[in-house]
Amino acid sequence: MRHSLYAFILLTLVACSSNPSQEENKFTADELYNQAMDAMDDHLYEQAIKKFEKLQSNYPYGRYAQQAQMEIAYANYKQGEPAPAISAVDRFIKQYPNNAHLDYMFYLKGLINFDENLGGALLTISNQAPSERDPKSLHESFDAFKELVTRFPDSQYCDDAKLRMQYLVNTLAGSEIHIASYYLRRGAFVAALSRSKSVLIDYPQSPLSRNALEIMVQAYDGMGMNDLRDDTKRVLNLNLANDGHPPGPVDISRSEPTWWRFWE
Repeated sequence: MRHSLYAFILLTLVACSSNPSQEENKFTADELYNQAMDAMDDHLYEQAIKKFEKLQSNYPYGRYAQQAQMEIAYANYKQGEPAPAISAVDRFIKQYPNNAHLDYMFYLKGLINFDENLGGALLTISNQAPSERDPKSLHESFDAFKELVTRFPDSQYCDDAKLRMQYLVNTLAGSEIHIASYYLRRGAFVAALSRSKSVLIDYPQSPLSRNALEIMVQAYDGMGMNDLRDDTKRVLNLNLANDGHPPGPVDISRSEPTWWRFWE
């Protein structure tokens, strides 16, 4: 019995000495960071996230702490996890409002929401237009890009953000037109008018302003409001006469965001 007890204690000590979490605690910040980056290079994003989190836990005030938070956001984005990616971005913005790379984090937040609504596999499979989806992420993407170009007009990410904002404006206007058309078909003329007017007010530069006016003409006609119908039709005709060709589709590149380290 005594020998069995000794054997049990010995095995317990050996197990404790080889505990992976204890081994990781022995790594320096440089070593943990390099391990995490090796995992990133191999596209092992979940493993990389765990390494970065361990780095933050062990060295919360070192030079790697802020960089690790940025890497966690990016790694979650790369493995298709938008919710934790955005959560990591928001924590970074709140904790480090004076960080030199804050512009990148606003850009990344816009990009995460942009890709979630406009580029996913489900969108391709369902053949569903972006304008027919829940516009919540589209609004959040636009707001993040707007924050970037307003606060950091000289940022290297502004040109791409502005292109995406133009695309988003047209897509958000398309969402309103899609809903207005639905209401028009159902005979809900007041609701159709409300949605169409929001396009003219919120997205006046969108080529879909014309579609909004067409819906308004039909809605006023359905309500028997002939004077307003005729007035709107005149505005529509002027719009058609004065406009050139509608702008072509915006070329939104899917290029990887440039990545900078604090110490480079």
